[in-house]
Amino acid sequence: MAEKLYDTEERQEKIILVGVATADGDDTEQSLDELEELGQTAGAVTVAKVIQNRERMHPGTYIGKGKIQELKELAIELDADTVVCDDELSPAQYHNLQDALEVKVIDRTVMILDIFAKRASTSEGKLQVELAQLRYRAAHLIGGRSELSRLGGGIGTRGPGEQKLEMDRRLIKERITLVKRELEQVKRTREVTRKKRQENPIPVVAIVGYTNAGKSTLLNHLTGADVLSEDKLFATLDPTTRKLVREDGEEMLFTDTVGFIRKLPHHLIRAFRSTLEEAKYADVILHVVDSSNPDRDQQMYTVYETLRKLEIGDKPIVTAFNKTDLLETDCLLKDLQADKTVRISAKTGSGIEEMLDTLSAVLKEGQVLVEKVIDYTDGSQIPLLRKYGQVVEEEYGNEGIRVKAYVPREYAYLFEK
Repeated sequence: MAEKLYDTEERQEKIILVGVATADGDDTEQSLDELEELGQTAGAVTVAKVIQNRERMHPGTYIGKGKIQELKELAIELDADTVVCDDELSPAQYHNLQDALEVKVIDRTVMILDIFAKRASTSEGKLQVELAQLRYRAAHLIGGRSELSRLGGGIGTRGPGEQKLEMDRRLIKERITLVKRELEQVKRTREVTRKKRQENPIPVVAIVGYTNAGKSTLLNHLTGADVLSEDKLFATLDPTTRKLVREDGEEMLFTDTVGFIRKLPHHLIRAFRSTLEEAKYADVILHVVDSSNPDRDQQMYTVYETLRKLEIGDKPIVTAFNKTDLLETDCLLKDLQADKTVRISAKTGSGIEEMLDTLSAVLKEGQVLVEKVIDYTDGSQIPLLRKYGQVVEEEYGNEGIRVKAYVPREYAYLFEK
């Protein structure tokens, strides 16, 4: 048997997670559980979790001196490669902590940016990620020149943010300007597409929700969109829009958006504002919730907070409690901020028709019912009704064409005469 000369299997990065609990009963433990999931998505394995109880985070080192020594010994004992902090570190905290621990230190923001760099597939998605990475680096200048010069693996080294290894502030600033210019062009293209869509006003439903709530699975079930659907955080990153035509001829456009997460880096909210603005221009928001997750109330709060930051608060919201097939008991599911709630399973198809009926009813609340007899000589009215509304009844008689249609309120004046 030939001797094995090289081990080509990629070694998993070992990480230790660190959080600071500043009050009794806060969600630090759940946040670290989520950080562990983020680590798995990034390709790392968590070997330990450390929580320090403090009145506030240490301004210079994030955690206290005693905990730093304990963490240093733990990293040596477990042969850990990286320490991941659950909160975004200031430049001083980052440098001081790395010097004290003598091991690579990153924070939650870098972990999320790394996953986004890995998941982005479209040119827009890659530009958005690069912009967020550049802004983060401009604020933190992560790593000294020796570290940036090392072409290595591991979390925080993926993506276009590493293309220029010796970036200083001036180069970063120039690159940010260039990326923003490219994104402006993308934004203009998106606005043209949106205007064309508004000229043929099929109602738009924006699917939002916490990451891994089942948004992509739902879109696939509804429209056969063939969007990547995995049991991982941020499985899909780039927005997808697909059309659904119901049996009665009613049409809806469904747009999947990037999943939200607690402590979503503000760099990403800024960078992905144009992508998430799809929700701003939608007719209704479909909020998908993982009903099987015991932390669902906190996740719903995070989604609404993110929508508030994006200034999307005036849209009707239908909340779909997904994954009901995983619930052992008929537990109470409620969302007081939603206009309507439904229970569904995107995996089995249970409750989907009821959800579509609910969406249809909510959409009709912003529409006017037009009932009239159109003279055969006025042939332009029927095409207009089909273009701007939904014809539900059409009957040809001696007097003319008797129609019944729902039309968006802003177009109702076209059919008043």
